[in-house]
Amino acid sequence: MKIGSVTLENNIILAPMAGVTDLPFRLLCKEQGCGLVYSEMVSAKAVFYGNKNTIPLLLSDEAEHPVALQLFGSDPELMADMAARLEEYPFDIFDVNMGCPVPKVVNNGEGSALMKNPELAERILSTMVKAVKKPVTVKIRKGFDDTCINGVELAKRAEAAGVSAVAIHGRTRQQYYSGKADWDIIRQIKESVSIPVIGNGDIFTPQDGKRMLEETGCDGIMVGRGARGNPWLFGALKSYLEDGTLLPPPTLAERKAMILRHCRMLVEQKGECMGMREMRKHVGWYTAGCPGSAAFRREANLVEQVDRLEELLENYFHEQ
Repeated sequence: MKIGSVTLENNIILAPMAGVTDLPFRLLCKEQGCGLVYSEMVSAKAVFYGNKNTIPLLLSDEAEHPVALQLFGSDPELMADMAARLEEYPFDIFDVNMGCPVPKVVNNGEGSALMKNPELAERILSTMVKAVKKPVTVKIRKGFDDTCINGVELAKRAEAAGVSAVAIHGRTRQQYYSGKADWDIIRQIKESVSIPVIGNGDIFTPQDGKRMLEETGCDGIMVGRGARGNPWLFGALKSYLEDGTLLPPPTLAERKAMILRHCRMLVEQKGECMGMREMRKHVGWYTAGCPGSAAFRREANLVEQVDRLEELLENYFHEQ
């Protein structure tokens, strides 16, 4: 699969997720076979003002390539200028967020709010495409709400603006992540444009990925919530799509080792205090559905040192 000048090893893609797809998590997903990873969304305004909290979001590693940097904002010139400023950073693709549903983003006219203003959305994309040499992509939703289902229109405008690929989440902003993703809108968009179309929404198993490709004809599949606590999903998807082989789930030893490795990577990047706090939600995702996991998570949420978490994990998995 190609996105502009960037060639992917495969068409299995990690979705951008705020508070999740930081550098350590992206590296783990890449190791498992992910073909393209996306950063957490980065505010163009924050880049402009030199916000110190934005600096960690711009970290990258040679081992994770290809990687896309996702920007959000609603000012075409500012978006273009910040993309140009960041072009020297080691990211392969610029992505524009037009799908984030959270109120603080939407209320600023950014993220999925741009679905309500197709003309502005197209202007942002065309201005960015002209400002940088790297490929520009966009992530959209089915629409803003049931009265504004315009994913097809947005995709056509994106193609006209010179965008190299479009990712579509089959839910409206109004739905957030509830209900079932509408894969038919992905099919409609694929039939409406000639640039690569990446389908997103409800990919939790290898079978889900294959079914999305078959039902929609999309070029790539984007995994979001299904990857939380389960970076192994990328290897499982890759294997199943290549030859129909269903890989076994990770063993308890593999699960424990992944949790500890993830934790140590977070602590190395963010320091023990911040890293351990960040790790708490990941521990919850890694152990969801395991026997006695609720009690374990309550205890793990109080842990502030890596060694103590290792001790807890040793006891917990020994009892499984």
